[in-house]
Order: sequence, then C-alpha cells, then structure tokens
Amino acid sequence: MSALTITDLNDRARDIFRQIVEAYLSTGEPVGSRTLSKLPGLNLSPASIRNVMQDLEEIGLLSAPHTSAGRMPTDLGLRLFVDGMMQVGELGDTERGRIETQCRADGASFEDVLARATTTLSGLSSCAGLVLVGKSDVPIRQVDFVPLTPQRALAILVGQDGSVENRTFDLPAGLPTSALMQAANYINARLVGLTLDQARSRLEREMSQNKAELDSLAGQVVERGLAVWSADDDQRDVLIVRGQAKLLEDAAARNDLERVRQLLEDIESKRELARVLELARDASAMKIFIGSENRLFSLSGSSVIAAPYRSADERVVGVIGVIGPTRLNYARVVPMVDYTARVLSRLVSQQ
Repeated sequence: MSALTITDLNDRARDIFRQIVEAYLSTGEPVGSRTLSKLPGLNLSPASIRNVMQDLEEIGLLSAPHTSAGRMPTDLGLRLFVDGMMQVGELGDTERGRIETQCRADGASFEDVLARATTTLSGLSSCAGLVLVGKSDVPIRQVDFVPLTPQRALAILVGQDGSVENRTFDLPAGLPTSALMQAANYINARLVGLTLDQARSRLEREMSQNKAELDSLAGQVVERGLAVWSADDDQRDVLIVRGQAKLLEDAAARNDLERVRQLLEDIESKRELARVLELARDASAMKIFIGSENRLFSLSGSSVIAAPYRSADERVVGVIGVIGPTRLNYARVVPMVDYTARVLSRLVSQQ
C-alpha cells in the first residue's frame, strides 16, 4: 500500500480524490457525492461519484465516518495528496514582512528571535509553532571555571547568541587553582567561535599533537568542562512551543476537541516531540509528518511541518515548524515554514 502513487489513479479518480481532499482541508467535514456533483468541472452524477469514492476507500485513500455518508482522506490519502498533487501557494508580501520583522536580531539573543519567529508562525498558520535548537550548536563566546570545593567546580558557558549556561563537574585529584585559570584562558584564546563539538575535536587534535600548551591536569579540566554540556542530552536541545491556544480556536466539534486535547498532551511530552523534530535535522529541505505515520501522533491525528535552518557552512543548527491537525492547509503553511527557515539561516550566517 505504501508504494501507491498518484499515477496509479485514472484521471476521473484523481480528480474526485483531489476535490475531496481540498474540500476536507478547507472545511474539516466529510465530503458527500451530492456535494461533489455540484462542483464545476466534474460533470458526473452522484451515483458515478459514489462508485469512485468506494474504489478510493477500498485502496485506503478515503474513509467513511460512521456519522456521515461522506468521505474524508486517510493519513495515506493525505500523504499521497501532499507528495503528488498539492500545489504550494506563494507567500504574500504581508506574511513575508511579518516574518522578516520578527526575525530581526535588534540586539536580542538568538533564542529570543527564535521565540518571536515561532510565535509569528503560530499566528500565521493557526497552529502551534515549534523550534528546536541544539545548545551544542551555539558558538562559544566565553568560558569561565569557578572552584566550589576542592573536588567540584562550576563551568560557565556564554554563547555567541547571548545565552548563559552553568554546569558543575568533578575536578581531577590534586588540581591547583591555577589550572582552572589556565584551562579557561586556553578555551577563550583557542576555542572561541567554535561549537562545543568543534571545540572538543580541536582540543583532541591539539593534545594528541602536543600543541595544546596545557599541562595534563589543565587539559582534563578543559575536557570535562566541554563534555559536561555535550553529555547532558536532556539539556542539549531546547524546544520552544508557542501558540497552543490556536489549536482550540477551530475545534468546534466534540471530536475535534478530543483530538486537540490529545494533541496538547503530545506537546507536553517535549522530549518525544523533540525527537520528531530531530528527524527533520537530516532532511535536505521540508519534512512533513502526517498523523499515524509517527507513533506520537497516532491518537491525536496531528501533522508536523518542519524545516532545518543552517549556518553559513550549511551545517544544520536547528529546526523550526508547526504542529496542528492533519487537516491543516498544507499548501499555505509549507511556504511559511520554508521562508522562516531561510530567514533564520540568513541570520545565523550573518552572526
């Protein structure tokens, strides 16, 4: 069934299928044969349309809710439509302007810019906005080490986006206080402007080649000070969610309200949602997850549209997108997410 493509449908079935999906995405209601027969261009009787709808249901593209004689697309049907039939709309000047305005740095930290961009996406799409940023991807501006006890120290990392993070870590036995200063001086002289992964790679390379100009104890401080962030997976990625209330505005029917309630619970499970967005890191462009294709959304009937944003060297540094019901307006929302990701990529490259 997963190998089914739009070319497997004849012209009549393709046309009826497209009309059903577009009407459903517009209204959220199942579409009946009588409604379709009144649309311009089909020129078919309700009976003929019902026969085609039955065929489309049998191959898994449509389903018939118990309370209605109409049909609605399944997750497989939506996937087929999105991949093979959808015509992506153009983003208007007003929408572009709003995204551009909210993504300006204006002296704000990059995390603040991301929060504004996510809120803007939520407002434009009537979905909840999402952004995932990897803390390990933020270039280092400064690092300091503060002794707490003879066995513990506080590592303070300042990112070039203005973010500040603190972690405690164990010190090597017998470490003199001067080694903490030596370690901080080394990082601030040699590793500023690099991400944590890049900094650790350079440290390993220079120490293996005896170019680090560090004694062994100070070298251990640098290693542990950098590793304390990278090893902390729960803190490594930051997930920002904005506009959950938007999901309630269009949920009139009780069935919709139940789905939205389940979706809000899904959103609260941030680590699971972050893992979904992490799948978009490896995508070359837009990634669309529809309903039961992802285990997290199998109950809520939700979709995620996400796109990675990149640094000047084309390295993915984060993912931005939206989450909403499967019947969201894909053709309208896809260019919004894509444009926001491109604006953020430009901003990251300028930094």
